[in-house]
Amino acid sequence: MREVTDPLLNLVRRHREPVVAQTARSTVAAVISYAVATQLSSEAAPLTAPLTALLVTQVTLYTTLRTGIRRVNAVVAGVLVASGFSALVGLTWWSLGVVILASLITGRFVKAGEFVPETAISAMLVLGVTQNQVAHVALDRVLETLIGAVVGLGFQVLFVPPVWVQPAGEAVIDLAGRMHRLLLGLGEDVCGFTPVSQAADRLHQARRLDHDIVEVDVELRRAEDSLRLNPRVREGLLSRVVMRTGLDALEICAVVLRTTARTVTDLAKKRLDEPLFSEEIADSMRELYVHMASAVEAFAVLITTPVSTSAEEAEDRLVRELEASRTSRDTVAFQLLDKVREHPRQWQLHGALLAEADRLLDELDVEKRSQRLWEELDRQSREQRERNPVLRRIRQFRSRERARRREQEEERELEWEEER
Repeated sequence: MREVTDPLLNLVRRHREPVVAQTARSTVAAVISYAVATQLSSEAAPLTAPLTALLVTQVTLYTTLRTGIRRVNAVVAGVLVASGFSALVGLTWWSLGVVILASLITGRFVKAGEFVPETAISAMLVLGVTQNQVAHVALDRVLETLIGAVVGLGFQVLFVPPVWVQPAGEAVIDLAGRMHRLLLGLGEDVCGFTPVSQAADRLHQARRLDHDIVEVDVELRRAEDSLRLNPRVREGLLSRVVMRTGLDALEICAVVLRTTARTVTDLAKKRLDEPLFSEEIADSMRELYVHMASAVEAFAVLITTPVSTSAEEAEDRLVRELEASRTSRDTVAFQLLDKVREHPRQWQLHGALLAEADRLLDELDVEKRSQRLWEELDRQSREQRERNPVLRRIRQFRSRERARRREQEEERELEWEEER
């Protein structure tokens, strides 16, 4: 009994995962669209409707709407191309080639996206019927496509998909955790004698962060799409920009960590029979890396936590760790400067470690993050206004109307005061 129950319980726990949610929604939407199509279409088996619903229904409302529009554009464009050709010529090898070429080009023009081949498929299906059936088949294919797209979109509107911010936040926290452990490892490597193989393993860990960032980016894109057009969400743009700019900063930090690991590896190759640093400098450098590791963790918590007491605590912790990191960095710099004449070899690698620490701390800086955040918000707002000129005119008209009413109210108040 336990072998049967455990998978069921596991499925219940995973019901909010994107794959599970999309599977359930796509199945239900496809069945509903088929039932509707059997009532409206004259086809005996209107499978185009459930096929469209399967393709259209996505894990977010935004991607569902975008996919539905592209799918309908592709089918309608293909039907129109084939209808035009069928009125002139029948189905031959050369007419088929011309229809496919024209359909693929038309699909690009109507911005069908990934459904460009669907334009040619629809055109071929319509072209392959007899002349007196062209209008009938074309109408049924367009109708079934519209049914599938409308049912898929309507299903998503009635049962709004969840917001996938939490999985993205967990992915960011996991990435920061790996960076945290890497920094702690680098802090251990600079102490005492470090074999080249150990430093090389640390470098491989740093290089694997690139793959981790790609996976986090996929989760973040899904979260960004789930925030668009979602009635559950307020300030969706702010949430998207906070996490996106935060991931960009962590990506740069990963590059810095890879460079740091490379510098430590080069230093280990040059000092095979001696410690990388003296005991005093090594302790200071380990303290620096410990503080930077804590700063990375605090930064990840800050960008994944809503505006609340927890976010304020994360920001306070980040500020403290950054201050401690800069203090430790200055201490290491003075110690290295004092020892450079006693141990002048590979001094450029010492400077590289300090420069890389500066870059990482600069990316995590609270003021720089706020400035980058507002710049990105301003840029995206400006792009939205440029993409929607009608909406921009409406906003301008409303602004002028509010200003005009404000002036009228001020004039009435002045007249009322003069009468008194």
